[in-house]
Amino acid sequence: MSNRLFQGIVHQMRESIDRVIGVVDETATVISCSDLTKIGETFEYLVLGANDSSDTFVRDNYTYKPFGDTLKPEYAVFVEGTDDMAAKFCSILAVSLHSIKQYYDEKYDRSNFIKNVILDNILPGDIYVKARELHFNTDVNRAVLLIRVVSSNDISAFDVIQNLFPDKQKDFVFNISESDIVLVKEIKSGIESKDLEKLARSIVDTLGSEFYTKVVIGIGTAVVGVKDLARSFKESQVSLEVGKVFDTDKSIVSYDNLGIARLIYQLPTTLCEMFLKEVFKKGSIESLDQETLFTIQKFFENNLNVSETSRKLFVHRNTLVYRLEKIRKLTGLDLREFDHAIIFKVALMVKKYLTSNPVKY
Repeated sequence: MSNRLFQGIVHQMRESIDRVIGVVDETATVISCSDLTKIGETFEYLVLGANDSSDTFVRDNYTYKPFGDTLKPEYAVFVEGTDDMAAKFCSILAVSLHSIKQYYDEKYDRSNFIKNVILDNILPGDIYVKARELHFNTDVNRAVLLIRVVSSNDISAFDVIQNLFPDKQKDFVFNISESDIVLVKEIKSGIESKDLEKLARSIVDTLGSEFYTKVVIGIGTAVVGVKDLARSFKESQVSLEVGKVFDTDKSIVSYDNLGIARLIYQLPTTLCEMFLKEVFKKGSIESLDQETLFTIQKFFENNLNVSETSRKLFVHRNTLVYRLEKIRKLTGLDLREFDHAIIFKVALMVKKYLTSNPVKY
């Protein structure tokens, strides 16, 4: 946001309002003022985030009214005096400056443009027109990462991520809710999914180890141009939702690596229920106890190898064979046969999916 734009409005209003008026930024530094000698000063003990963004408040013979981002005020207008008239002047100035800021952002701010693109708030035909107006490079590769804050302390994850990616000409960071932060990252051509996962890992580790903030990250596929950023964003959303169902222990889920889970997630629930009934004709999946399900999981993890699985489970080979026979009698599926194992694996995933009832985008 151009400080000169604020200063222009303040300068026009100084004759109508016979008091010192101005604007401070989130660091409590005066960025525009009718008294030019005050520009650059920092007001001590003034913290914008400590006050509700909709309320006026008084500090040291000045009345303040924050405006800007509803989640975290970016600016506050101030008027000399603590009377009712000062509060009214503050409210009028805040509304005027906020409207001007919104207009400026919509017309000139690249980050706001990208946000509108990924949220489908701009018509496809207008995307490239707007990109030309902003001198925005549309021919580079980018990927969208959706960072969801699971638990945190007083540290702002948004501020940390912004500091990790300071190049605002190439990388864009913005909030879409109190817990969800979007990173649109410019990447080199031909970059692989594992490289994006390394990038996501560095974010998770930095927030976790240094700021005690737990996050999960969904990674969309890399795209060329601006138009497909909305698709990459939706993929990052799907990654988080599918990961919440099938990979609950993972903090990073990439759309490229969802595999069969992505297919199951896109199926209608009625079709999934029909599939389960067909697979388990002889007996319900609910008839399998936790020990049996754990045995099945380990059998799959060890690539259907009876000897290796029995060793990992610390049981005799014959004990494992007995358990597998028991499963075959209950379900009609012999997990030692590859085709039966695939069917059973998919059935377990479908069951997990139906139980979770995830939100679809």
